[in-house]
Amino acid sequence: MKLLRVGIILGGMSSEKEVSLNSGRNVYDNLDSEKYEGIPVFMDGEGRLWIIPWQLVSQNTTTDITERLEKDARRISYEQLKDEIDFAFISLHGKYGDDGCIQGALELMGIPYTGPGVLASALGMDKSVQQKILGEAGIDVPESLVFGEDEWLQDEACVRKKITETFDLPFVVKPVREGSSVGVTIVRNMNMLEKGMSDALRWDRDVLVEEYLKGIEFSCIVLEREVGPYVLGVTEIHPQSDFYSYDDKYMPGRCSKFTPPKNISEDVVDRIKKDVIIAFKTLCFRSYGRIDGFVLENGRVLITDPNSSSGMAPSSFFFEQAAEAGMLPSMIVSELIDISVRVHRGKKGPL
Repeated sequence: MKLLRVGIILGGMSSEKEVSLNSGRNVYDNLDSEKYEGIPVFMDGEGRLWIIPWQLVSQNTTTDITERLEKDARRISYEQLKDEIDFAFISLHGKYGDDGCIQGALELMGIPYTGPGVLASALGMDKSVQQKILGEAGIDVPESLVFGEDEWLQDEACVRKKITETFDLPFVVKPVREGSSVGVTIVRNMNMLEKGMSDALRWDRDVLVEEYLKGIEFSCIVLEREVGPYVLGVTEIHPQSDFYSYDDKYMPGRCSKFTPPKNISEDVVDRIKKDVIIAFKTLCFRSYGRIDGFVLENGRVLITDPNSSSGMAPSSFFFEQAAEAGMLPSMIVSELIDISVRVHRGKKGPL
């Protein structure tokens, strides 16, 4: 039987490129060799594509790989990608990776891929727009305001006034479109606002100011099985930092996670699953997604961060929840590919 050529797209141009490398490496290692031929496709910092051998996939950083591309890899154009792979496993994270950009390119080339399509991926990246849509659907979301870079630079006093009229201290400042908690600041006094805005504006032209949530954070992987969207599991998160920071997410020992939840009651878990499914459908997600939220001390369940992809390091939510469901890494990777192939086979026009 001919093996399906699965191109694992990793690296990329975003602040999360090292996370992407780790995800893609683990996906490659867990492909079922009896069903798939894994083909690592590295996107460099300029958006160019390279077919790379295993000895480059195993490198520690994207910089290590980039330094060896000319010697050890094979450059291909986007138009050539369809000659190299039958299916794309998107392991890119952040801008140009899970925001609709690579999805649109793959649609134009006629290559099926993992995760939601162009629109849903874009919504999954834009924290402001997703909150408006989810709020209209009756999903509880954090209270927030959005300020553009020009608005902040031209009338800082007015921005400060709007913030103090809307939020108590502390509150959160973050880029509207960024992942892995990059550029996030918890503002505990107004003297911190200027640096928080500056840090957020390094990554985007728009800044989201949001109420500070005190409670238990959770994350859910959702799979689009034939019977409909299915919540694979619920993971309870306890970071060491004041919020679930980049270091808490990716440095060993910086975070405690419980799958299934340890401190969330069964009835609240049921509410979480219900709201997660509504969010998945409302944002037009397909194939799979990761949807995060909070259970507050007063019992409120909020959806805070729908993601059109998930980190896939060995200790990620994706594999933790699969393990709790009795699935080996290779089994859940195979199921995700099977789901995605089925979803693309049934589409009319772009996903």
